[in-house]
Amino acid sequence: MEFVIVWTMVELLFALILIVALGFVSAVFFEAYRRKNNHAHVEAPAIFEDPKSLKQVRCPSIFDPAEKYISLIVPAFNEELRLPGALEETMNYLQQRATKDKSFSYEVVIVDDGSVDETKRVAFEFVKKYSVDNVRVILLGKNHGKGEAIRKGMLHSRGELLLMMDADGATKVKDAEKLENQIHAAAKEEFKFGDSPASNSSFRISDIPIAAFGSRAHLEEKALATRKWYRNFLMKGFHLVVLLAAGPGVRDTQCGFKMFTRAAARKLFTNIRLNRWCFDVELVYLCKWFRIRMIEISVNWSEIPGSKVNLLSIPNMLWELVLMSVGYRTGMWQIHS
Repeated sequence: MEFVIVWTMVELLFALILIVALGFVSAVFFEAYRRKNNHAHVEAPAIFEDPKSLKQVRCPSIFDPAEKYISLIVPAFNEELRLPGALEETMNYLQQRATKDKSFSYEVVIVDDGSVDETKRVAFEFVKKYSVDNVRVILLGKNHGKGEAIRKGMLHSRGELLLMMDADGATKVKDAEKLENQIHAAAKEEFKFGDSPASNSSFRISDIPIAAFGSRAHLEEKALATRKWYRNFLMKGFHLVVLLAAGPGVRDTQCGFKMFTRAAARKLFTNIRLNRWCFDVELVYLCKWFRIRMIEISVNWSEIPGSKVNLLSIPNMLWELVLMSVGYRTGMWQIHS
């Protein structure tokens, strides 16, 4: 009798596990299918407004020819406290470069990802101070996620080079030169300037698909020694899942400091579907798909209070990685060239 009861309980447990597993798999496939067209624009239109004249400014497209040398895309969600310092430092750096080099042109595109604080006001103060030609603001209306904010900014930027950077200033903007120099070096190596038709006067760096990833991997040993054991465990686990989802190639996918040529950004940001933290991993996957050269470069990085990432973000990251793997590997997420 006891054996029958135990066996029945085992059967019930097995059935429950099977139901949960089937439910999870069904949910994954349903959500992956639902997102198959998620690379389209969000409903919020990109409109630039000159705060002095209150006139709307023409909105550029990533498919237009470049009009600036570099665009800096800054996603911001409730960043009224951290944004001013980071932007002031960024603008000072850009203006100094423009003063030294008259051919250097730039723009900063701030994407307000549905903030409920004074982020919008802070952003428009910088537009008023530096003009709508140099600083622009996109309002998403509601929170969509960091990935969507960066995508929106990338798709409406004018630069030959496009740099995404966090609003907290954790990585100093001067480190952009490290990524920039490596992209130029890679382009020269790939096209052998002076020995090919690419050396003619019409050639631009924006035509070469290259991605440069800022990396904190060189700081990992120190971080392992100072962080709690469970955070190290989660970090190692996340790295393993990333390796399984996107494959090797980039040690630090999550650093918010990445630079793309216009040609690379056009391919990548018209295809990404993940809206939140794991869009970085999807960028690596897409770079491999398009055979876009990836360069990982060590950058200086410092912990800034007020991070939006916490332990509750981990399950969402894992969920998005599973969706990405299923979406691409089943062919539900088609890649458009």
